[in-house]
Amino acid sequence: MQEKKSIHGAWASRWIFILAATGSAVGLGNIWKFPYITGENGGGAFVLVYLFCILLVGVPIMMAEVLIGRRGRQSPINAMKDVARESGHSGKWSFVGWMGVLAGFMIFSFYSVVAGWVLYYIAGMGVGDFIAIGSEDAGNVFNGLLADTQTLLIWHSIFVVMVMLVIVGGVKKGLENAVKFLMPALFVLLLVMLGYSMQTEGFAKGWSFLFHFDVSKLKWDSVLEALGHAFFTLSLGMGAIMAYGSYMPKKTSIGGSVIWIAIMDTLVALIAGLVIFPIVFTNGMDPGAGPGLMFVTLPVAFGQMPGGQIFGFVFFLLVGIAAWTSAISLMEPAAAWLVEKFGWHRIPACTVLGVIVWALGVAALGSFNFMSDVTIAGFNVFDFLDFMTANVMLPLGGLFIAIFAGWFMKRKMAENELAMSSPLLFNAWYIALRFIAPVAVATIFVINLVEKLK
Repeated sequence: MQEKKSIHGAWASRWIFILAATGSAVGLGNIWKFPYITGENGGGAFVLVYLFCILLVGVPIMMAEVLIGRRGRQSPINAMKDVARESGHSGKWSFVGWMGVLAGFMIFSFYSVVAGWVLYYIAGMGVGDFIAIGSEDAGNVFNGLLADTQTLLIWHSIFVVMVMLVIVGGVKKGLENAVKFLMPALFVLLLVMLGYSMQTEGFAKGWSFLFHFDVSKLKWDSVLEALGHAFFTLSLGMGAIMAYGSYMPKKTSIGGSVIWIAIMDTLVALIAGLVIFPIVFTNGMDPGAGPGLMFVTLPVAFGQMPGGQIFGFVFFLLVGIAAWTSAISLMEPAAAWLVEKFGWHRIPACTVLGVIVWALGVAALGSFNFMSDVTIAGFNVFDFLDFMTANVMLPLGGLFIAIFAGWFMKRKMAENELAMSSPLLFNAWYIALRFIAPVAVATIFVINLVEKLK
């Protein structure tokens, strides 16, 4: 069979693909959620369980997404359809691509609201709004932001434009140029912040919180937490990785690249923990504040520390870049599909997408103020979008990808795309994909749903 080529172009190299996919995987959850759940669930013991879950669930499904994308060389919708037909099955498998693209679209609509908060804090840190601020005042600033529809609209709109300006450039001029600059910048800023954190009094305590090997804290819930985060952290089930895989050079090793992405994603999360928690402990604050840690606790900590204004600005800039690279990957699958379906140039495709997702984002940000009384199935708009994507669409997307690649796609196609040197390694991947990953993702799906609907 003659090799297909993507009409959207291809990554210049393996490392550009790795940087792009890492940028997709590294998001706001890496910065605040993973470090916290690690510290609360046994530190080093939890990290080991998490890495085991990454290897058994995250990596096999990510490899499946990439190989389907590269085999189809199109948007997730069309790639799923064509690869299914090539395997002798119905093109209706495209519904998996549709669900992923829609999930990415929905996630972006509320993600851009949170990213807007980050942009607001970058500006605030830059002009010194948080110097010597107290906890109560910091809480008032954040609550005031949520109540201020106009300010939220401005920053939400700016973020949507930032993302669309990258996607409109396509693979070469847009995505590739962005990740070549943004990802090294993210790593440099992360290391600068780590150096700063190492000078604080709380560094030893922060290190201990993250890495102290405490098996007694490992409960069944901890394993489920590790399993869930291993799935969600790699941006699986939303079409982003499949789309990025479709731009991957033919001779690039899928398995090796995915392992690198998993390593880099985990390293970023752990280093973020070593940045955040020493600062929190130095100031005698609560490490378990969740999202509030970023927008209330840390501004107070930076406001009270020598050089805090500068390093607070650098920290929020780092978070902003992580949000930006993730958001780009959320919208790329939908833009690619519009170009393929209607033959549009990227400018009208991104304009249409940008307007629709901006409007949905306005409804999401309205959940905190002018639309606070509007509910869908008992959720406000923001929480409904979050619930549907995180608890329903993404797990189902990952589950169907594992089932399709493991049970319906021709094994020979997977062997050709993965081109593994060892049959033993291929068989290990195939067994994990067919048996372990589906059971694990189905478990995440059921337990999350039950917990949320209690």
